[in-house]
Amino acid sequence: MNDNERLPGDTYDAGMVVRREVLGNEHVDRASSNSNEFTDEFQEMITRYAWGTIWTRDGLPRTTRSAITLTAMIAGGYWEELEMHVHAALRNGMTPDEIKEVFLQSAIYCSVPAANVAFKIGKQVLAEYENK
Repeated sequence: MNDNERLPGDTYDAGMVVRREVLGNEHVDRASSNSNEFTDEFQEMITRYAWGTIWTRDGLPRTTRSAITLTAMIAGGYWEELEMHVHAALRNGMTPDEIKEVFLQSAIYCSVPAANVAFKIGKQVLAEYENK
């Protein structure tokens, strides 16, 4: 769906605002520029539903949504997504200590090996964050 077909106030528009706030313009611009006819509808779907319907809800603060998302990425072994969402968690206001606590909690409920990978990724992201 192109921008001319969207209605004002569409969940896509709200989702794009939140997606940019959480993931950063650079990431969203890269995802958009890498999209093609095969992936356009997927990009539309995640912007509309994940970002425009769920992340825009008032029921949880963004730090809580980030903590849940980090846990889900660890549980599923989605390591590239985990890296992206550690950056997002910091952007959303989570502290490194809060992220560490999520990883420790995940060690018990997701597995120690999964948390081990998460700590490795988190360490790399936090090093980048501290060097900015």
